[in-house]
Amino acid sequence: MSEVLILSAHPDIETSRTNRAMLRAATNLLGVEIADLYSLYPDGEIDVDRECTRLLDARTIVLQFPLQWYSTPSRLKEWQDTILTHMIYLDYDHQGRHLSGRRFMLAVTAGASEATYAEDGRNRYSIDEILRPLQATAYRCGFTWEQPFVVFETRGAPDDVVRAAASRYAARIAGLLSKLEMAA
Repeated sequence: MSEVLILSAHPDIETSRTNRAMLRAATNLLGVEIADLYSLYPDGEIDVDRECTRLLDARTIVLQFPLQWYSTPSRLKEWQDTILTHMIYLDYDHQGRHLSGRRFMLAVTAGASEATYAEDGRNRYSIDEILRPLQATAYRCGFTWEQPFVVFETRGAPDDVVRAAASRYAARIAGLLSKLEMAA
């Protein structure tokens, strides 16, 4: 059983300095499992049994992804449609109900600045408003919503900024692990 399951969904992780650094920082934490959905399922055929077991074995679920067109990358959306539909709508009694109470956090990277995510900014909506459908998903699954971890201005970020973001991410994941220890 993993304490924290990070479902990473970057379509080209090799080009993402920030997402790679965040994953490296989290890898060093005891009790963290990382599943890269693009490398696990290059053809998009998601293994339902494997992913349902992975979710049922985790106490905290983190979705890590770059914001793309105000949403998740396609593989993560496919994962949601396949796995959460199966567990919550098709097999709630045996699987879905067991997800209730698990902590759920988003770890999101955005190339643009935070200022663009405002009513008067280029994107017209705050990051919280843009992520609201995922918060609704968490609520529907019975997850305990954690404030998202968001890194802005990742495109062309200097190395020290990338390292600082990775360090903050590792600290945030460590904080989730501490919450689990206190609850035990």
